[in-house]
Amino acid sequence: MTDDQKLDAWVDAHFDEEVRFLQELVRVPTPTPPGDNAPHAERTADLLKDFGFEAEKHPVPPAEVQAYGMESITNLIVRRRYGAGGRTIALNAHGDVVPPGEGWTHDPYGAQIEDGRLYGRAAAVSKSDFASFTFAVRALESLGAELHGGVELHFTYDEEFGGELGPGWLLRNKLTRPDLLIAAGFSYEVVTAHNGCLQLEVTVHGKMAHAAIPHTGVDALQGAVHILNMLYARNEVYRKVTSAVPGITHPYLNVGRIEGGTNTNVVPGKVVFKLDRRMIPEEQPPVVEAGLRQAIEEAAAQVPGISVTIRRLLLANSMKPLPGNKPLVDAIRKHGKAVFGVDIPAMGTPLYTDVRLYGEAGIPGVIYGAGPRTVLESNAKRADENLVLDDLRKATKVVARSLRELLA
Repeated sequence: MTDDQKLDAWVDAHFDEEVRFLQELVRVPTPTPPGDNAPHAERTADLLKDFGFEAEKHPVPPAEVQAYGMESITNLIVRRRYGAGGRTIALNAHGDVVPPGEGWTHDPYGAQIEDGRLYGRAAAVSKSDFASFTFAVRALESLGAELHGGVELHFTYDEEFGGELGPGWLLRNKLTRPDLLIAAGFSYEVVTAHNGCLQLEVTVHGKMAHAAIPHTGVDALQGAVHILNMLYARNEVYRKVTSAVPGITHPYLNVGRIEGGTNTNVVPGKVVFKLDRRMIPEEQPPVVEAGLRQAIEEAAAQVPGISVTIRRLLLANSMKPLPGNKPLVDAIRKHGKAVFGVDIPAMGTPLYTDVRLYGEAGIPGVIYGAGPRTVLESNAKRADENLVLDDLRKATKVVARSLRELLA
């Protein structure tokens, strides 16, 4: 048997164990917000210990976490060193997830298996890659082959908030400095670029009044509607802007949350909404933010008595390919085609991830892991999120084979 065949055979022989490991991870809730994620890190570290993997626990100071808007974060690093020389390859996946929401037909934390799929929040994004990365490393080490360099598992817990207290915190505190990175993704493409994201909170100020005498107040909701109409109209302009990166189309804007008013019989004096502006790699975030702030302020000024305050919630730069990522891209594409039987394109994605933080630190990386062809197929961030278990099995093989090649 070749080394690749041995790796495949090991993954097959231990796949039931891998699935059980993933089920245990899904059963520990990590909805973010509120973001009380340290208990999941503790459970993960205990499970890793059963495999002989000692996880370093790196708790982020509570004051930083609370100022960030979360409750607890403990990031994990598992370091596996092999022979002298060679590169250190980090494998990063995040354990925080959006809350389940409504509409589930399966228990969001039940990790139920039905028709070859595992259902649960984070089954696909991205606790699945806690499993694929862990078992790929176990498969690699089962060979007993001569390897050079090392592997690090980075399991972090604030991707939904932007990654600054996950990978960003680990890198800023010089707790890690890998040479290459593979981050959680899907199985049928290797992602080399992604969108940036700007999130703003806009507070529209008016003046409360009794609904029986509305002329004595200033309706903040009507002011907000005027601003929102202007913002949504910008999407028509954004559709005419095209990215040169395959897999990424155009910028877009979404308003995901609105709240305001005090009662049905009161003219609302304040309305707050939160917007999400996706930026293609060709855009400059400071220019986008300045333009958006100016447009909001100008629209508010058109409504007598209305004023606005604008607060930045998140600014995530886009991920752009670094030249050094070619060995990762080539290895994953080659072994992906061998395992899946289809071409694995290198492309961009309209998502944003905390992988960009590694890129900003000069560490070439790609996004690849266990999952379907599209986010939509996985129901990620929607009810009944699920993972096709055969994708998990095959992605584990691809990552194991790629590590073997890169560390040979």
